[in-house]
Amino acid sequence: MNIKVGDTAPDFETVDSKGNKISLSQLKGRPVVLYFYPKDFTSGCTTEANEFKEHYEEFRKNNVEIVGISVDSAETHRKFAEKYGLPFILGADNSKEIAKKYGVLGLATAKRVTFIIDKDGKIVYIFDKVKPKGHAQEVLEKLKELRLIN
Repeated sequence: MNIKVGDTAPDFETVDSKGNKISLSQLKGRPVVLYFYPKDFTSGCTTEANEFKEHYEEFRKNNVEIVGISVDSAETHRKFAEKYGLPFILGADNSKEIAKKYGVLGLATAKRVTFIIDKDGKIVYIFDKVKPKGHAQEVLEKLKELRLIN
């Protein structure tokens, strides 16, 4: 599937790091930062997650939901979230179906790609060449540029 800006973001259902079922459609009505990453506990993925954590309050005060997805299990996500105190959703994609829907599945893991989804469920921006360091700030700046936040 080749997803582009303007498309409706494909819905998905998964289990988060707390064992709760979540779906993208549950989050409709607010902007969503959907970021795919290769693997919990690796250096780049840890950097990226910790930077989203550092900026989390700014996302939350603007009613933006952050959802991180990798092909790791919910249990691995739980350990990752606990170790680093990650306050946002980490969704498990063991079947790799979510990564396939979004066209970000690599050989064995998800590629590092971030989608900004507006409150109506439309994809309004895609970061397809993500560098973990500084990415959360880059996303905040893009949200402001797109006038999705103040």
